[in-house]
Amino acid sequence: MMNSAVRLSEYLAAVQAVVRFSFEEATWVKAEIRSMSSKAGHYYFELAEKDQGTDKTIATCRATLWKSHAPRVIQQFKAESGIDLARDLNVLVKVKASFNPQYGFSLSIEDLDSSYTLGDLAQKYQDALQRLTDAELIDLNRRLPAPFDINQVLVIAPENAAGLGDFQKDADRLAQYGVCEFSYAHATFQGLTAASSIQSAVQDSLTRYLQQHQKMPDLLVIIRGGGAVNDLAYLNDYALAAFLCILNVPIWVGIGHERDRTLLDEIAHRSFDTPSKVIAGIRQHIQQVTAQAQQNFETIYSISQDEFKAYHAELDYLLGLTQNHSRYQLQQVQRDTDRLINDQKQQAQQIIRQAYQHTEQLMREILLQSPKQTLARGYAIVRVAGKPITSIKQLDGQPIQIEMNDGEASVTLKDDSTISFH
Repeated sequence: MMNSAVRLSEYLAAVQAVVRFSFEEATWVKAEIRSMSSKAGHYYFELAEKDQGTDKTIATCRATLWKSHAPRVIQQFKAESGIDLARDLNVLVKVKASFNPQYGFSLSIEDLDSSYTLGDLAQKYQDALQRLTDAELIDLNRRLPAPFDINQVLVIAPENAAGLGDFQKDADRLAQYGVCEFSYAHATFQGLTAASSIQSAVQDSLTRYLQQHQKMPDLLVIIRGGGAVNDLAYLNDYALAAFLCILNVPIWVGIGHERDRTLLDEIAHRSFDTPSKVIAGIRQHIQQVTAQAQQNFETIYSISQDEFKAYHAELDYLLGLTQNHSRYQLQQVQRDTDRLINDQKQQAQQIIRQAYQHTEQLMREILLQSPKQTLARGYAIVRVAGKPITSIKQLDGQPIQIEMNDGEASVTLKDDSTISFH
């Protein structure tokens, strides 16, 4: 048994020969780049395959893109796809297997198919887009009414990014004049943690804002500067997009790439190419609102002036009618007063005539009832002490004076005298 054993170098040399013979021709292989580094013009990769159901790694190996091929392969891949070769990309690589007894098994990369990577990214993008559509989320934010006046803006961006600096130049000017107030929060916009970082930044910032202002901001802005196409793939995350869709605040995005769109562009209330265009859009919106307000004011002023003139003319007309009516009423009252005065005057004259006639009648009656007239009819006036008496009891034995029509006589009654009155 011991005599049949071979040395390790011999065994590995046999394996090397088998590999060289069996894989003499290069083969196209689908894989994911788990890591990538470069040294002295050479590029070193770790390739892997994951189970589609569990996302568990089921195969890995080392691969090398030698500097003899590297410039052509990488530049061509970049030119055709617009993507920088980086980790987490799914690639279709043309490889040739090699085995070295000293360094082990590895693959030598001879070429890359950019269309496969583009197709993979596009398929993931379309799958996420379809999920948002099927869940009826994709249009929720776009359907929100545009803010009438943009006064409070919450901005999510990578810290110290060039795109953020471009945005802030105009934003600071608007804030300086009190037109707008901007609050900033930062997040990572590339790498495997990009989606969760952005979602956390948005959620935490909105919570703080709501606690401080008791309301939501007028606008949520998500911006980042330009970058490689594959960096944008980190933003095509379904969970992040679904979270943003249900926010009750309009979202404006400027991801900084004119040619390609992300899921954030698809679900946003408004989408812009760059951060600079986002702040320009805010400024333009404010200018439009201001111009519209000015136009509305001028329209209201013009209408109010027309209404005032119309009301003034109507008031003059009504005043004229009132004056004419009042003048007519006064004339009517004057006529009625004159008629009443005339009626009262005639009535008073009639009463005076009647009173005069009655007075004359009374005077005639009085004259008829005078003492002289009475005496002429055979009556006499009896006086005691110069005063007329009306009762026999007033005689009392005193001297009496009797006045008759033709004169007076004094009579003294004795104690035994008796006078009978019938």
